[in-house]
Amino acid sequence: MNKLLISTALLGLVAVMPAKAADYVVDYQGAHASVNFKVKHLGYSWLTGRFNKFEGTFSYDESNIAASKVTIKIDTASVDSNHAERDKHLKSGDFLDVSKFSTATFESTKVADKGNGKLAITGNFTLQGITKELVIDTVKIGEGDDPWGGYRLGFSGTTSIKMSDFGYKSDFGEILFDLHIEGVRQ
Repeated sequence: MNKLLISTALLGLVAVMPAKAADYVVDYQGAHASVNFKVKHLGYSWLTGRFNKFEGTFSYDESNIAASKVTIKIDTASVDSNHAERDKHLKSGDFLDVSKFSTATFESTKVADKGNGKLAITGNFTLQGITKELVIDTVKIGEGDDPWGGYRLGFSGTTSIKMSDFGYKSDFGEILFDLHIEGVRQ
């Protein structure tokens, strides 16, 4: 009888414990993820915006952070600065040149545990056909069951790029990114 109780208790414990290693799909369609940016406008103020269409996947292994991976693909034509005329200019050859470079991508090459839910995600970022190494400072927000029978995991991250590193004709300095990623376990 004791063995049955212990076995039942252990099975119950395993059932409520989250999986250590899992694959996730980024939930941008449910508006539970966003790729936001800001850049100084003429040195006087901040121009803010976002990319409305992107997709991605990530693998996360809490017991082996170094085995984690991230891949994100951004539709550059989905740039949205809340101003239609400015968005046309951002999509032009002066900036994103979306007719020639319709996507920007990030693929991780290394994930380092910084402690207390903080990660440094290093990877290759490709924009305008130019690939540069980029580090995203990331923090785990949380994880758990969702109301639809799935399991979710979320992170927030920041990084920046220099416009000159990606061949921009107009260089307003750094573009700062705020990334909010929620994934649904597969």
